[in-house]
Amino acid sequence: MVAAASVVVAVGTAAGMLTALGGEDPGGAGAGHPRVTHSVRLDALPVSPSPSVSAVSSRSASPSVSPSPSPTAGKQTSAPSPKRNSTKREPRSTDAATRLYRHPDSQVLDWVRAHPGDPRRDVIASRIAGHPAAVWFADHTPATITSRVRAVTAAGAAQGRVPVLVPYAIPDRDCGGHSEGGAPDLDAYDAWIDRFAAGLGSGEVIVVLEPDSVAQSECLTAGERADRFASLARAGRVMKDADPAARVYYDAGHSGWHAPAKQAGWLKQAGAASADSSDGVFSNVSNFHATADEVAYDRAVLDALGGPASLGAVIDTSRNGNGAPADGEWCDPDGRSLGRAPTLTTGMGRVDAYLWVKLPGESDGCRGEPGTFTPSYAYDLAR
Repeated sequence: MVAAASVVVAVGTAAGMLTALGGEDPGGAGAGHPRVTHSVRLDALPVSPSPSVSAVSSRSASPSVSPSPSPTAGKQTSAPSPKRNSTKREPRSTDAATRLYRHPDSQVLDWVRAHPGDPRRDVIASRIAGHPAAVWFADHTPATITSRVRAVTAAGAAQGRVPVLVPYAIPDRDCGGHSEGGAPDLDAYDAWIDRFAAGLGSGEVIVVLEPDSVAQSECLTAGERADRFASLARAGRVMKDADPAARVYYDAGHSGWHAPAKQAGWLKQAGAASADSSDGVFSNVSNFHATADEVAYDRAVLDALGGPASLGAVIDTSRNGNGAPADGEWCDPDGRSLGRAPTLTTGMGRVDAYLWVKLPGESDGCRGEPGTFTPSYAYDLAR
């Protein structure tokens, strides 16, 4: 992702985020393989794009995505982070009935288990490792993707909890930035999505579909963008056909990026306004914008998007307790804190969930290697 984006960590490839490794799947997608359909381009919403709200975003490099700022803001810098501010942290929910699934394998859990005597351990264990977070699938591995997704969804179903999955393999992701990679082309991506969908099972699951894929699409030509949006619309349909209980959300960037009307126009083309492929939008992935700003922004995007009244939004609150840095720093900025705890009960109209999509403590690339767990950063966020 460019400047507006933040580090994304690939599951099963690079270090970072939660891992979802499984056995080989020699038979491909398996018996539950959904029927394959061709991508269909959706007509663009007749909206005149407004200038973007801000050129600053807070994403970084590797598999943990977030929105992307202006075309010039995509590179990591060594500029000093702002001093820790005194902004009041957002209240942390203690929602015991969150119903969200916590994957038992993550870098933070590995660190907690390996450092019983570290003075930071209890804070990190209780305030970060104890909360459910998303599981990313950021490597293009067709042979094993079905079994790896199935391992997570089956474990969630066995506990009666809802997994949050992040497919992150769209070609040309991050516009060739820190988190570049993905499938070699859209045909390969469509086939990978078929196998991903075959692992969803029949239980409730939340899919955060391809962070930055819509908001960061200006680096593509008009034709390339249309083809990507057709594949995204198809991806939503395939997943909801495979598992009618799946809830699929599309990339709305964040409140400091594109104007709501411009973002909604792209989202319309990507299938986000259709109940056949979408349950709404997500925002603030790997970013720092305040929850109140994201709620207002997402509602404006949904209003401009149209579609069924049932469409809602999910917001990444993992690191936004103090809001975004005033200077727009996106790479492990100082003075940030944990935001609201993950929950499916927000009490806010049209806001379906607060999620931790980016796992707090995994570096954007300045406090540690991109996508790796950095205990000093985690402790600063949590204390």
